Amino acid sequence: MSHIHTFLAGCSTMAATLAAVFVLTGANTGRQQNQFDEITVGRINVVEPDGTKRMIISNRSQFPGDFTGGKESPRADRNSFAGMLFINDEGNENGGFIYKGLIDNKGKTDASMSLTFDRFRQDQTIQLLHADQDGELITGVIINDVPDYKVVSILDKKQYSIEAEKLPSAEQSAYVKQLKDEGKLGQRRIFLGMTSDQNSALVLNDAKGRPRMKLLVSAKGQPEIQMLDDTGKVSKTIDAASN
Repeated sequence: MSHIHTFLAGCSTMAATLAAVFVLTGANTGRQQNQFDEITVGRINVVEPDGTKRMIISNRSQFPGDFTGGKESPRADRNSFAGMLFINDEGNENGGFIYKGLIDNKGKTDASMSLTFDRFRQDQTIQLLHADQDGELITGVIINDVPDYKVVSILDKKQYSIEAEKLPSAEQSAYVKQLKDEGKLGQRRIFLGMTSDQNSALVLNDAKGRPRMKLLVSAKGQPEIQMLDDTGKVSKTIDAASN
């Protein structure tokens, strides 16, 4: 082959390669839009133009850990879930949707779904939850009171977890209670849903997470209002028989 023919063949190959690159990247022709009838993937990362992750949709095996400042940290407690993770402008996780449903190696049901939204630079403040653990069922909406990030940051909470893991298991509950009493951890304030004993319930808690009022309707249709003291003891009950 002559030098001219070799040169022209090389040009043809290069032109084809560049054309493919332009098609795939959109080059300088603006955003590339593709339409598919169906795609099969293990994970989708939705990113900003600079590559910053904003949302991740994933199967179980590739589900991410949590994100703080754009950096991902492992979360062993998520290894059994698939779902979606939300990441805000700062690269911090701020909610997500996770789910699973299986029979474990002991033959017990292990199924749950959770949609959560986090307070800015903090933990979850709203949760839509459904959990079926070996026949124990709970379904409801939970509203948590979590401290402002200027008081307690998400990094502080991670450090609390590290400190708790260093303690003997018998002391961990007391440590968590101390943190809650000091206002360093979130407290559940409202639950609306169905409890494990099949009551329809609205439970209102005080700032320390203690139930103070319950509006209940039993599985048999009996309505009841309970008022509780700060030890959890029912101090007054109003039901259909009350005057």
